Amino acid sequence: MAFSLAASSYIVALIVDAFLLIFAIFHIIAFDELKTGYKNPIELCNSLNSLIIPEYGLHISINILFLLSRQWLSLFLNIPLIIYHLWQYYHRPIMSKPGLYDPTSIMSAQALKIHQREGWYKLTLYFLSFFYYLYGMISSLIH
Repeated sequence: MAFSLAASSYIVALIVDAFLLIFAIFHIIAFDELKTGYKNPIELCNSLNSLIIPEYGLHISINILFLLSRQWLSLFLNIPLIIYHLWQYYHRPIMSKPGLYDPTSIMSAQALKIHQREGWYKLTLYFLSFFYYLYGMISSLIH
């Protein structure tokens, strides 16, 4: 049983996806704490803004591995989220630090609802991706 580039990319994708799941869970918990009043907006934005670049970097890195190993289906399944991340980062509020969340506008009910829903969508996508990467790893190891 030899490790091919495809199997290695799926193994790395499984590990990275586990981190992305943790980021998504942290995102959901942080906005729930803000909604219930346990956390102030400045503290929330500082903690979440520091995770934006690593999340996007990890997600793009596994897709570069899929591109190099010619795993086209895995790459094309992730392209919509990459486009969404790039669009969202391009249209972020103007701030002194990199990030997406502005403490002055985060407390509106509409923004809280949107960000919580976004966290649940990402959690679902990363969870489904985890099992797809597990399947891809097993099938590439078998072949």
